[in-house]
Amino acid sequence: MVRHSGRPVGQTCHDSLVTSPMQPTSSARVGWLEDRRHPAPSAASVHPDAQPYEGGSGPVGVLLCHGYTGSPRSMIDWARYLEGAGFHVVLPRLPGHGTTWQELNQTKWIDWYDCVDDAFTTLRTQCGQVFVTGLSMGGALALRLAEQHGPEVAGLVLVNPAIKIGRPWSWVFLLRILPLLRLVLPSWAGIAQDIAIPNQEELGYERNPLSAMYSQVLLWAEVRRNLDGVDQPLLVYRSIDDHVVDPSSVGLIKVGVRSSDQTYIELERSYHVATLDYDAEDIFEGSVAFFRRLTKEADGTAE
Repeated sequence: MVRHSGRPVGQTCHDSLVTSPMQPTSSARVGWLEDRRHPAPSAASVHPDAQPYEGGSGPVGVLLCHGYTGSPRSMIDWARYLEGAGFHVVLPRLPGHGTTWQELNQTKWIDWYDCVDDAFTTLRTQCGQVFVTGLSMGGALALRLAEQHGPEVAGLVLVNPAIKIGRPWSWVFLLRILPLLRLVLPSWAGIAQDIAIPNQEELGYERNPLSAMYSQVLLWAEVRRNLDGVDQPLLVYRSIDDHVVDPSSVGLIKVGVRSSDQTYIELERSYHVATLDYDAEDIFEGSVAFFRRLTKEADGTAE
């Protein structure tokens, strides 16, 4: 992690990738979808603006999970806003992200999940309450954390979460042939930079690595299969004009989770990477209000 406010932050999974081959991962049960023992990815240099971030020292923590082929750049403004509001924030860099798409193609979804799981576990030892936020695939990782950790996750804020692609038809067809296509074609056209604000940069890849994409599909299936394990308070933002993730993911979340406290808000001015777009401030302010309400309810000070 980076150094912030003169305080060194310990090295964790997102600072470097594992280097010993066939090293088993440490997360909770994966199930039948994917073999956890796989050759370890090789490390590459990280873009200076894609570094992970930690800040604040408050009693309430927030873990932020960025999206597939993206980087912490897409969440850094949100993290700093939350830090300024008094929260202890941690924003990991997922393995294979912020470097090259070729490196990402060597990673699997369990690498990404282990990273956020490690960060959550550490943050949980430092804070009385920990909330989790996620953008796009980061939303899938956040949901899995909720499924695995239960009440230790105090609440979720998801922005354009991805757990399925239902359209356009070209993407649906691509996903159907992906198990074979990834064996002969290393990458496809990228999905980054879906932002309405001109010249806004998320530091995403120009190519979509297909082996990693296939692993993301397996993550989605695992998350969907366990959605009924999510009963935490939930705040979901969805861009009406999203060119990456269609509304089917939010639809599945609505009917699949068991949360009694659910709020869904549509964003009218932003594209997929809404945390860097016109509605970002509304997301930031809304998340702070959401966290503070739940914190007051937990300590019995709610009016």
